[in-house]
Amino acid sequence: MSEQPIHTTDVAIIGAGPVGLFAVFECGMLKMKTHVVDALDMAGGQCAALYPEKPIYDIPGYPKVGALELIENLQAQAAPFNPVYHLGQRVEKLVRGEDGWLDLETAKGTKIRAKAVILAAGVGAFGPNKPPLARIDDFENKGVHYFVQRREDFRGKRVAIAGGGDSALDWTLSLADVAARVMVIHRRDKFRGAPDTVAKVMDLAKAGKIDLVTPYQLEGLEGEPGALTHVVLKDLDGNIRKLEADALLAFFGLAMNLGPIAGWGLALHKGNIAVEAATLATSVPGIFAIGDIADYPGKLKLILQGFAEAAMAAHAAHKLVHPGEVLHFEYSTTKGVPG
Repeated sequence: MSEQPIHTTDVAIIGAGPVGLFAVFECGMLKMKTHVVDALDMAGGQCAALYPEKPIYDIPGYPKVGALELIENLQAQAAPFNPVYHLGQRVEKLVRGEDGWLDLETAKGTKIRAKAVILAAGVGAFGPNKPPLARIDDFENKGVHYFVQRREDFRGKRVAIAGGGDSALDWTLSLADVAARVMVIHRRDKFRGAPDTVAKVMDLAKAGKIDLVTPYQLEGLEGEPGALTHVVLKDLDGNIRKLEADALLAFFGLAMNLGPIAGWGLALHKGNIAVEAATLATSVPGIFAIGDIADYPGKLKLILQGFAEAAMAAHAAHKLVHPGEVLHFEYSTTKGVPG
């Protein structure tokens, strides 16, 4: 097998979530070419993988925007700058060569040489915390789900939702008028979600539109592989209860880790990458970190702050990509974008 060619670019962006996509735009505005790598086989990060139909309310200029709609708009905004995407690939190696270039290699053997790297990897590698139930593998994605991508998939179905946080409660509200029945399972009578969301869920329960099944925990699953029929529960006294259900949505949070990033020699702080607040520079020259993975005093883990960080990192990277070139800052309203 012939060796794959080495791609060269100005900036390699690791992570194709909303912040990474906006970094493409900001680099493009400064005449820097980009290659984008993401372990998921689609752009969008958590917005696309975990809650594509969930509305977001804190994006400036959008009173409400769907997560997937936001991603589609960001891709359209980046498109004039012709980014090269390498999706479904995780960066395994990142080293600085003697010539100052940064060399990346993915698990699929794709090699990229860049003058600068912007890490926009969100929370790093993530996956669901799965309940320890026998036979759960038999039902995954065929009755048991950890994420919801299309609420229409649950129309007319009996849906059991396990969990007491925002994800469980948000999807309870969203599916209440789609599913044949929604049953919320939690080990306590109190929920951890936003007060307004909790109040809305309680109102639905009082109106008889959903069932609150508390205090119970998941005990088992029944049915044929790929065809869930019952969710088995147990209370604190060991009493068993069975719910007829076509689907179980298990929302017990995400297991997150930096994956290979942890071995790249970057200074870390509480599981995130420590950066300089003014430039988003990491402890390794030429590597910048933006979005949820970056940490500095006063950091807020908001998409809108990640957008600002993308602009700041791009301007800092410009000095490495075009050394000695004076950057005359121009507003997009006067500069425009490529046709």
